Amino acid sequence: MACTKTHLVTMTTLLVILMLAISNFTDAQTGVCYGRNGDGLPSPAEVVALYNQNNIRRMRIYDPHQPTLQALRGSNIELMLGVPNPDLQNIASSQANANTWVQNNVRNYGNVKFRYIAVGNEISPVNGNSQYVPFVLNAMRNIQNAISGAGLGNQIKVSTAVETGLTTDTFPPSRGKFRDDVRRFIDPIISFLVANRSPLLVNIYPYFAIANNQDIKLDYALFTSPTVVVNDNGREYRNLFDALLDATYSALEKAGGSSLEIVVSESGWPSAGAGQLTSINNARTYNNNLIRHVKGGSPKKPSRPIQTYIFALFDENQKTPEFEKHFGLFTPNRQPKYRVSFN
Repeated sequence: MACTKTHLVTMTTLLVILMLAISNFTDAQTGVCYGRNGDGLPSPAEVVALYNQNNIRRMRIYDPHQPTLQALRGSNIELMLGVPNPDLQNIASSQANANTWVQNNVRNYGNVKFRYIAVGNEISPVNGNSQYVPFVLNAMRNIQNAISGAGLGNQIKVSTAVETGLTTDTFPPSRGKFRDDVRRFIDPIISFLVANRSPLLVNIYPYFAIANNQDIKLDYALFTSPTVVVNDNGREYRNLFDALLDATYSALEKAGGSSLEIVVSESGWPSAGAGQLTSINNARTYNNNLIRHVKGGSPKKPSRPIQTYIFALFDENQKTPEFEKHFGLFTPNRQPKYRVSFN
């Protein structure tokens, strides 16, 4: 009998270890954002095939594009689905509108693997999307109610995607906090996320940080620094991505969100459009190093991979300014712009 109990304990322990390993492997897989603001882009079916050919297991889209949702049926690609900013007022105005949105774009696609719903993108009281601020929280609540009412609350997490411009005093990362002029906006969102055990989605771009601050060394932004650049009370930072991420974690802790996980909903590097900083070589270096790096944690959260989505799948020539056209991993004819490995 003692041998049987020992065997059962051993098997149970091994099963727990295996489940944790599978969870960490899944979290370590980097997704890619699929935008459609370009001419001559492939069909959604061809896009799904491109994801599968390159072992990309996660996709972010910015609106409920029906042909894309149709193409994702049965693909087993995990999806972050966006509620576009202009739709927030309608969804915030009534539960019925949110129920209809979820019915049409989620429940009607039972064999699509939804993981997150991003209610708005980069909305802030201090940027060009401030007109949507009054609608974000109520839209999140209504979408959450619709998701929970459909019995999908454990499967699909509702959040919003924010930019790192909401934070300040980010050097060193432990000093990071949310700006005083965004607290009335972000604090209720943090409370909502804590109550629903949903992550905060954050778009993190070392490229924009270095483009706006010439004192930052390129190797620190590209994950290639040979030495520690920032020592923050014993936490050692060799790259800017971790510093920006952990500064946001510090801000969350100071705003009642210490239990929250951050999912990096966008990160990338343009390959052209703004001088020497935007080159094929820098984009290739950044994105390949990012994929490898996020399989581990940050100095502040070292024990868990960093769920991350690269921006973007394709170059999108309808965007402005010029460098915004050149974030793609692939050209519109589905050819890789440079070698990148998701394996």
